Amino acid sequence: MLMIKRATALTVLALLPATFASCASPEVIGDVIESEEGDLRLVKVIEGLSHPWGLAFLPDDRLLVTERPGRLQSIAGGEMTEVSGLPDITSMGQGGLMDVVPHPNYEDNGWIYLTYAATYDDGVGTRLGRGRLEGNSLVDFEQLFQMDPPGRTRSGVHFGSRVIFDNDGYLFMSIGERGDRNRSQQLDSHHGTTIRLHDDGRVPTDNPFVDREDAKPEIWSYGHRNAQGMAYDPENNRIWQNEHGPRGGDKLTLIIRGANYGWPLATYGEEYRGGTIGVDPGDFPEAVYPVHDWTPSIAVSGLAFYDGDKFPGWRGNLFNGALRQEHIARLVLDGEKVVHEERLLRNAVGRIRDVRSGPDGHLWFLTDEPNGGIYRLEPAAER
Repeated sequence: MLMIKRATALTVLALLPATFASCASPEVIGDVIESEEGDLRLVKVIEGLSHPWGLAFLPDDRLLVTERPGRLQSIAGGEMTEVSGLPDITSMGQGGLMDVVPHPNYEDNGWIYLTYAATYDDGVGTRLGRGRLEGNSLVDFEQLFQMDPPGRTRSGVHFGSRVIFDNDGYLFMSIGERGDRNRSQQLDSHHGTTIRLHDDGRVPTDNPFVDREDAKPEIWSYGHRNAQGMAYDPENNRIWQNEHGPRGGDKLTLIIRGANYGWPLATYGEEYRGGTIGVDPGDFPEAVYPVHDWTPSIAVSGLAFYDGDKFPGWRGNLFNGALRQEHIARLVLDGEKVVHEERLLRNAVGRIRDVRSGPDGHLWFLTDEPNGGIYRLEPAAER
């Protein structure tokens, strides 16, 4: 069990100021935290972010962080500067500016990828675009993809959306079903899918449905509800993804070419007002069975493999953020199985939105709050 020595979780939460202030030097929050793989310290790097969503590290030691209301912030030396030149972004409900990911060859080409909600074709949908940073301006921005059709304008839910690149440079992006659950089973729609593209937005000729007239050629997998975490395992060439269930049924899966993930025909979750949805996943052989699931729902978010050197016992572990249950789940894997789960920081700092393994070897994360922040976990021995 997680324990915070000499300080309760409520005390840690109370130490967070309610007003905007950037931390010129990172601030240790609370006392030593006990975990199964050694003692930790929680460090607040910066605060004052409005519902931060995605975090990225650049080779020049800058951090990029998105804010859901539609702002991209550049952080260097503890100072935060808003980046100009963003596309038109629709901030509504769960949608707005979401993920930010540098190109794998960022040092050569400078591309920064963004996912965001936008208004078009009498609806609101998820888009993908990219631009280059010149100082604190985003230039040469180009839209690469938009979901078709967009979601209903009155629906502010289930936009997705995470982006990863694999070893071959293909881009994968998750898209929520925008509350229109039945579209997740319709291949003529991008609702509830994971798509695969070239880095410039072109459709690969070997995508599973590229030759079908009744299907969107970008689709790699379908039958998803609202995937908000995705992580790539380069050693085994595996894509891991988590997605929200309704009332229960959050799940972790491996993403397979052309596969159906069952929503809404198979789920462990229930209707919010009571009653079943579809069948048990074990009774739906057409769908990919989850590797791991959470009932009651923890409200899954960011997902990342730890590949640093500060926590040797964590290497190869998968870290999963939780919004509703406010923790980070450390998942120990044996091949394609989850064999152990440890919950870190439960109720300590708020809703966890994104989790990243930092180039400094620390585990970094964002809190999804009106006064959200960037935090990291470091070994207690560093202090």
